[in-house]
Amino acid sequence: MRVRVLGCSGAIAQGCRTTSFLLDDDVLVDAGTGVGDLRLDEMARINHVLLTHSHLDHVASLPLMIDAVAALRMAAGAPPLQVHALPGTIAALRVHIFNNLIWPDFSAIPSADTPLVRFESIAVGQVLQVGGKAIEVLPAVHTVPACGYAAATASGHWVFSGDTERNPAFWQRVNQLPVALLIIETAFSDREKALAKRSLHLAPSTLAEELDQIDRGRRYPIYITHTKPAETGLIMDEIQRFDQTPSRVDDVRHDIRWLSAGQTFEL
Repeated sequence: MRVRVLGCSGAIAQGCRTTSFLLDDDVLVDAGTGVGDLRLDEMARINHVLLTHSHLDHVASLPLMIDAVAALRMAAGAPPLQVHALPGTIAALRVHIFNNLIWPDFSAIPSADTPLVRFESIAVGQVLQVGGKAIEVLPAVHTVPACGYAAATASGHWVFSGDTERNPAFWQRVNQLPVALLIIETAFSDREKALAKRSLHLAPSTLAEELDQIDRGRRYPIYITHTKPAETGLIMDEIQRFDQTPSRVDDVRHDIRWLSAGQTFEL
């Protein structure tokens, strides 16, 4: 499986795109502003979108992408784009975006029988079969209904935490999986630790506590995502400092790396 990082920033700025990953060429995980860097033919080949939650930085490009490729997909006789999400996420999209006020309701265009998009409800623990891939829905702890994902590959699972704060259930499941790499958010620096807690995001000190839940003897690449552009340097410095002093004396340092748009992983 090929994973292309389209966006991994916690906000927009020059060179910063919000969360989106392209798995092979037909499955999109989140639809942040990074989707806008795809060519039209690349967007038209996407048949499945898996959303972690309804916040704008993770869904902003979804309505625009559907509009952009509508004519191409209709001319090609493509099936409706399937948007897989938790029921609460689907409800938020229907009420606040695809409501014929903010954006057309593409689940009824050109008709309810032959729409451009179909919403497919998912549940934590479910294993989705999409585009020939097995992708498990993982728990997340956020201010709105949220989840993460684990995609099975030949070399192990590609694991994405989604937006989350401290999440024991996530680690309980991840420790049972053969992990090839893990992508986890750290949205705020410790200077903004109170805001991180209130908004249910991680900061470097809480990230360190979370990584302590990885079973002893397990080590795999851990990529940091969703940093706020104004604090990225500080967040990186703080994570490195915490990682140099693990709380368990028998631990070695984690293999922590920095995610960036444009990266590609072959798994």
